[in-house]
Amino acid sequence: MSEGGTAMLRILVAEDFDILREDLCETLEAQQDMTVAGSAATGGEITRLALETDFDLVLMDIEMENITAGITATEVIREKKPEAMVIFLTAHETENTILTAMATGAVDYVVKGCSDEALLRHIRAAAAGQPEMDAAINSVIMREYTRLRKSEQSLLFFVNNLSHLTAAERDLVRLLLQGKKVQEIAAARVVEVVTVKTQIKGLLHKFGCSRTKEVVQMIRDLNLEHLFM
Repeated sequence: MSEGGTAMLRILVAEDFDILREDLCETLEAQQDMTVAGSAATGGEITRLALETDFDLVLMDIEMENITAGITATEVIREKKPEAMVIFLTAHETENTILTAMATGAVDYVVKGCSDEALLRHIRAAAAGQPEMDAAINSVIMREYTRLRKSEQSLLFFVNNLSHLTAAERDLVRLLLQGKKVQEIAAARVVEVVTVKTQIKGLLHKFGCSRTKEVVQMIRDLNLEHLFM
């Protein structure tokens, strides 16, 4: 219990650099509302510790014994303890690393080098159920969320329209995916060029596109090429 009688926030620390880990633990222990429940230098150690120890939150480095040790550890910990709160504290801030890390269900992502005051603020906010994610990190996550929403909407739109394609239009799409030009498509299907152009016009209308390249790109982006092979 803290001096005020409130429960102490029990924190596990995962950091492979000894000096940084010791400094971090000292900073946490100096707080009236926090205590270090344990610390570890590897993903394997923090996983074992988290499964054997009662704690409220884990401060998790990402690169320890390997470049994704913290992410792997978080996946295992949250699989066994779904309620576990994890804040990544790492030097890595590439978009791919942020998205991969946050996909584990972590509550926050803090880049090393921030002040002690900022880190403590992030910890307290997360513990209160209101994670204070930095704007740059939040921006990366929101861009990915928007991209996925658009992708989902595009997929639904495409699948809904797929059922309305004629056999000739499906064959047309197959040939377009092969990179065939209008004249080549006409020759392959033994029809007039004007017939192919009319079919292309109908195809573009169904998918709300202005060029065949857009239809082809949409199919590839959604990984649906196999439907026309």
